[in-house]
Amino acid sequence: MFNKFIAAILPYFPKKFIWIFSRAYISGETIEDAMRVSKDLNSKKIKVTLDVLGEFIKTLDEAESNKKEYLHLIDISYKNNIDGNFSLKPTSFGLLIDKEICYNHIREIVVKAASYHGFIRIDMEDSPCTDDEILLFRRLKSEFPANVGLVIQAYLRRTFKDLERMLDLNSSTIPVNFRLCKGIYIEPEAIAFKKHDEINQHYLEDLEFMFRNKIYVGIATHDKPLIESAYNLIKKYNVPKDMYEFQMLYGVTPKLRESIVNEEHNMRVYIPFGKQWFGYSTRRLKENPKMASHIIKAVFYKG
Repeated sequence: MFNKFIAAILPYFPKKFIWIFSRAYISGETIEDAMRVSKDLNSKKIKVTLDVLGEFIKTLDEAESNKKEYLHLIDISYKNNIDGNFSLKPTSFGLLIDKEICYNHIREIVVKAASYHGFIRIDMEDSPCTDDEILLFRRLKSEFPANVGLVIQAYLRRTFKDLERMLDLNSSTIPVNFRLCKGIYIEPEAIAFKKHDEINQHYLEDLEFMFRNKIYVGIATHDKPLIESAYNLIKKYNVPKDMYEFQMLYGVTPKLRESIVNEEHNMRVYIPFGKQWFGYSTRRLKENPKMASHIIKAVFYKG
């Protein structure tokens, strides 16, 4: 209860205070910060996915600005020889304002990435966006089969059926590419599993479905038991290393991440950056209130 209370009130504290927590999980405010962190991770045989923070915009001018920022980010990343790809949230490009404008913005970003033989990951957001984001992915996948992927959230009750419905996108030459995560948004129990063990069970069911159907999957988790179970499934289906990777958030469970890399599995780290870091940070606090106690300790022990 104490952690939840602290997590609830921390967003009202000064930004400089919240940065005590945030700096461990966000590469910085600028592209230069993201390039620095990406190069460091690349030197450790870790790939990255870059994400400009921001979502749920209010105007189409913001959508245009976000598009331009991503186009610039892609150019800069390849000029710096970054081994990575790019993640984006459709609401940052106007999904909730004008779906067609959103599609055109994201298509332009995919075209830019494809010119470098690069890859764009479409993030899955809260449940009102799910159908629209699957449709957006389908449209882009039909035109750019090797350059676009989607995030799948295991805690949604609909997810397994969504996977079955999207099997038509898979092929032996260009497998569909999904990032499987537990899910981060607060959803009603009617549409989302709530219990930890229940979510993990469905995560593994989804993962096994992907392995069984030869779908490329980014295994996105910091949960050690899930990682151990993923190892077992990889052995069971004899999954080649070019058909999966593990994925983690920047700054989270670095020792566990290192152990996966040492086992010679592919690893990709999500690198968020940008001036809108405050909203991302406070949302992470709500997702994991236990972090709040670490912030308080950091203040008292490190000043």
